[in-house]
Amino acid sequence: MKAALLQLNVGDDPAANLPRTLDLIAEAAGKGAGFVLTPEVTNCVSQNRKHQVRVLQQEADDPTLHALREAAIRHGIWLSIGSLALKTDDPDGRFANRSFLIDAAGQIVARYDKIHMFDVTVSDTETYRESAGYRPGTQAVVADTPFAKIGLSICYDIRFAYLYRALAQAGAEVLLVPSAFSPVTGAAHWEPLLRARAIETGSYVLAAAQTGTHAAQSGKARTTYGHSMAISPWGEVLLDMCTKPGVGLVDLSLAEVAQSRKRIAALSHDRPFEGP
Repeated sequence: MKAALLQLNVGDDPAANLPRTLDLIAEAAGKGAGFVLTPEVTNCVSQNRKHQVRVLQQEADDPTLHALREAAIRHGIWLSIGSLALKTDDPDGRFANRSFLIDAAGQIVARYDKIHMFDVTVSDTETYRESAGYRPGTQAVVADTPFAKIGLSICYDIRFAYLYRALAQAGAEVLLVPSAFSPVTGAAHWEPLLRARAIETGSYVLAAAQTGTHAAQSGKARTTYGHSMAISPWGEVLLDMCTKPGVGLVDLSLAEVAQSRKRIAALSHDRPFEGP
C-alpha cells in the first residue's frame, strides 16, 4: 500500500480551507496513493471559542466531512481525516476533536475522539487549555482495513505510551498521529516521541501535521511545527516533510511489521509488578 501524508496550513475559515485540501487529495491519488492522511483539525485551526461557535458544525452537517467522503469515492481511496473540530450536544457547549477513517465507498469505518487534552504551559507566552473548548473522548479505537489494522490517535496522545501499547496489543499494525504540534515542543520532542512509539510497538507510525502560521480572521494566529513524518516499525524515519505544505508518499509493508515484532517480541513480554 502506498500512503500519502498531507501537510496543511489551514486557517480559521473552513470554507476557505477545503479547496486546498481537496486539491492535495487529488494530487496524492494521482501519484498512486491508496491511503491518504490529513492532519489534526483539518477543517479549522482556531483558538477563539466564539469564532469556533460561529463557523463549526455538527458532524451530520459538516461540509468538510461531506466533501472529503465524496473525494474518497471519486478517487477510490481510503482516507484518514486526522480530525475535525465539531460541535456536540454537550450541555457545556464543548466541541469534539474527532478523527474519521473513510473507505473507498465514502463510508465512515471508524471514529475516534481525542482522549488526552493539551492543557499545558509551554512558556510564559504560550499556554494551551484544550479541555476548556473540547471534551475528551474515552474510547480507544482499532479499525480493520483491507491493507492493515489501524490504531487511531491524535496529537497530544503521543505522550501516553500505554495507549499505543494497548492499540498494538489489540492488533494495530499502523498507528496514526495526526497533529497540530507546537513549534517549541515539536523541535524538542516530536521525532523522538514518534520513533519511540514505533519502536515500542513494532508498528508503522504515520503522522500528518499542520505547519506554519495559520490565518486568523478572529483572535491570535497560531503557529504549528510541521514535519509530517512516517516511521518504520524498526524506528527509522521514512519521511520528514519539513515545513512546506504538500504531499509526502511512503510505501507500507506488513512484512516489516511482522519482522520487527519477531525480532523484538516486546508486546508479549508484559510482566506483573508491584509498587512503587
